[in-house]
Amino acid sequence: MVRTLRARNACKTCALGMGGQMGGMTNEAGRFPEVCKKSVQAMAADMQGRIREGFFEEFPFAKLERLSPRELETAGRLVEPLYAGPGDASYRAIGWEEAMERIGRAIKGALPDEAFFYSSGRSSNEAAFLLQIVARLWGTNHVNNCSFFCHQASGVALGSVMGSSTASITLEDLDKSDFVMLLGANPASNHPRLMRTLLDLRRRGGKVVVVNPIREVGLVNFKVPSDVRSLLLGSKIAHEYVQVHIGGDIAFLAGVAKALRDLPSGRGIDAQFIGNHTDWWEAFRESVVAMPWKEIEKSSGVERGQIQRVARMYASARAAVFCWTMGMTHHEHGVNNVRMIANLAMMRGNLGRPGAGLLPLRGHSNVQGVGSMGMTPALKDKVLKAIQERLAVTLPTIRGMDTLECVQRAGEGKIRFAWQLGGNLYGSCPDAAAAGRALRQIGMTVFLSTSLNTGHAHGRGRESIILPVRARDEEPEATTQESMFNYVRLSDGGPARHEGPRGEVEVIARVARGVLGDTAGIDFSALERHASVREMIGAVIPGYGAIAEMDRTKKEFHVGGRTFHAPEFPTATGRARFQVVPIPAPTGRAAGELCLMTIRSEGQFNTVVYEEEDVYRGQDRRDVIMLSRADIGRLGLKVNDRVTVRSQTGEMRGLLVRQIDIRPGNGAMYYPEANVLVPARVDKESRTPPFKSVAITIQKEVGLPVVA
Repeated sequence: MVRTLRARNACKTCALGMGGQMGGMTNEAGRFPEVCKKSVQAMAADMQGRIREGFFEEFPFAKLERLSPRELETAGRLVEPLYAGPGDASYRAIGWEEAMERIGRAIKGALPDEAFFYSSGRSSNEAAFLLQIVARLWGTNHVNNCSFFCHQASGVALGSVMGSSTASITLEDLDKSDFVMLLGANPASNHPRLMRTLLDLRRRGGKVVVVNPIREVGLVNFKVPSDVRSLLLGSKIAHEYVQVHIGGDIAFLAGVAKALRDLPSGRGIDAQFIGNHTDWWEAFRESVVAMPWKEIEKSSGVERGQIQRVARMYASARAAVFCWTMGMTHHEHGVNNVRMIANLAMMRGNLGRPGAGLLPLRGHSNVQGVGSMGMTPALKDKVLKAIQERLAVTLPTIRGMDTLECVQRAGEGKIRFAWQLGGNLYGSCPDAAAAGRALRQIGMTVFLSTSLNTGHAHGRGRESIILPVRARDEEPEATTQESMFNYVRLSDGGPARHEGPRGEVEVIARVARGVLGDTAGIDFSALERHASVREMIGAVIPGYGAIAEMDRTKKEFHVGGRTFHAPEFPTATGRARFQVVPIPAPTGRAAGELCLMTIRSEGQFNTVVYEEEDVYRGQDRRDVIMLSRADIGRLGLKVNDRVTVRSQTGEMRGLLVRQIDIRPGNGAMYYPEANVLVPARVDKESRTPPFKSVAITIQKEVGLPVVA
């Protein structure tokens, strides 16, 4: 395990950035040791033995569908192609040639408008780039990725503010800041290595403000393993912990903006920055002035005194960074949540200078990279033009569907072929029951996977093929990944742990050769070599020119044009833009309702569950609903009572009531199990579903045994 973690491969979990050519357990700033439990768990999953002989005879679909995400993940590595057709009761092993032939026939038998191609953030830049090229050469723009279910709202919002859709800072900027506001995030569980950064900020006199409906114990006090003093005694993290209502963030941030404006001598506002480097300030200022404090307090759930205290703390900061995760984006107003964060940053000039800026904390290690590679429904104009000129082709102009739209189209019986490059599309979908029904109507679904997940059971097509692929550190050639700081790392790969799995680029190139042949004028055999793919990426993706020389130089780099250490932005005017953001209508506030958010545990990564226990929240199982003490009493419940939870979309029975420190009126349940309750509505701009904002009712179940 230690040798594997030390190898020169990028970490397989979050996009905070670790590994690559500086060596495993080393972050982008060169700090060692950098490792977390999730890194070890993900590596252990890839190091496990193969799925045993006879597994699929013992577990036909009827049984496979009853296995939990953890049970499927720990069944073992996939080592041979698997096939299931109409009427089959289980998967069966087939050879690679038969698998390729079946896939080729299925693609040729579908029209381009009857197929979609999806990628998770697990895959490499090379695989994602090649897949979107192949899909478009075949004739479709139904190309998308998992970011539509996570940080797409961040990208849309940041693009509208500063003309660039990613973080405005580097990792080193966090070491120069003296104030961090952490919104809708729980890095103690999901980005553990960020906790060392927050600890260091506190030790040099900086301030940390946490905004979260749940009082997460790891954000109050955390033991950083790489720091002896912290490991032994623990370290305080939050100076101020703001427990907002779910969906109350805009009201809270508007309150902070209002309080900043009211500070004496104008010290809450950087008038020079606003005047010289921003647009639309007056409209934003007037909208905040018009917001009454009574509405701000009611919508946010936060008292005026605490809001003003946070404003004074922020006004005293020299350089501030704002960080957030899906607690901000998983709403029908997710884009506006992020815009309001940016408004607050710009009020004090904390954009476009060292040590200050905006940082969406991305989940999967290469989710940002697959977006940069064009795994999106629409290519940017510069990229589209460059690809067409480079390959001497004309790419399709039909409107591409986003992730949820593809699933919904499948539910209409209009998708004949789907390609899933890693991840678990079914497990990521809202309205899980409807998603399962929709995905099972697809003619053929092809999965490229290292291990089993719930999508292979519940989200398979009429025909399904699972192709076993190599993990990042088993690839026969080097691959690249892009961190949340726009930093491109080179992973060396390594020896295969099992016979049978193949590299993702090889699989994509061979399918392309069989389907497209020489009609596109492209040598797909040459594109099995990763260096050839990188050469093409460098020629057509803005800011990625250095990747073409990476095999020779081994030099990792920041993507050009995305980090702003001076207030010059790629907008029409070169200035950042304030946005008028209204306070949204609350969810789950009607009589008898609560507002539910889905959350991840300390022992899981995205849809992958490594262990049932959630240590930080004191939960020993996942079939629970976590409520405040006040709501448990108000609803006439007791801890460990069995309840049914209902939403407009579905219901879950037999859940255990558990107490947690959460703002009353709100509740929390584990993702992806609770996706059955999440409606398939979306933010109209980002098309992101409201996983963090679901109206629910709770009913006590009578006659069921109470769990001790």
